[in-house]
Amino acid sequence: MEVRSVCVFCGSRPGNRPEYLESATRLGTELARRGLTLVYGGASVGVMGAVADAALAAGGRVVGVLPDFMRPREIAHKGLTELHSVGSMHERKALMAERADAFVALPGGFGTLDELFEIVTWAQLGLHRKPMGLLDTRGFFQPLVALARHMAAEGFVPEAQAVPFAVSDSPAELVDRLMAGPTLPLVEKWLRRTGQT
Repeated sequence: MEVRSVCVFCGSRPGNRPEYLESATRLGTELARRGLTLVYGGASVGVMGAVADAALAAGGRVVGVLPDFMRPREIAHKGLTELHSVGSMHERKALMAERADAFVALPGGFGTLDELFEIVTWAQLGLHRKPMGLLDTRGFFQPLVALARHMAAEGFVPEAQAVPFAVSDSPAELVDRLMAGPTLPLVEKWLRRTGQT
């Protein structure tokens, strides 16, 4: 499957370090440079605003998806190629997933992790075969990678799927890896119960 659009999950806050916004800006520019459409949560603030502003400034297409009730909090971006209003967070995630050929998580909070984990779970269940990645600015995601390996070591995740995403602190390298294809290896049977064949 050809990657033409990339969904970015990230924070509506800027974080405490300038590198988070700088990294988001580099990713937005990289996506536009390669002619890839950015799909994201539709806000004009925080890391979300930085990645969208950079993609637009570089001539890229940007598709935002924002639930109506979030507009006062996240402040809808007024300069997007497309901005879709939806009724719930569930609809937001579903539409972003539908419009994207790959997924990247940038530093963010619980909402970012919620979006990432749902996409990873869907991949594990075989509902999609789209590549997934983490932009690991300042090692932000290293505790998550360690937790994923721990879950596999404890028998809750197949060993082959322990780290189901490409991980890099370089936007260009991460996009290269996403373009190479799915990041979650298929396993013959991801859930086994005692006595089952």
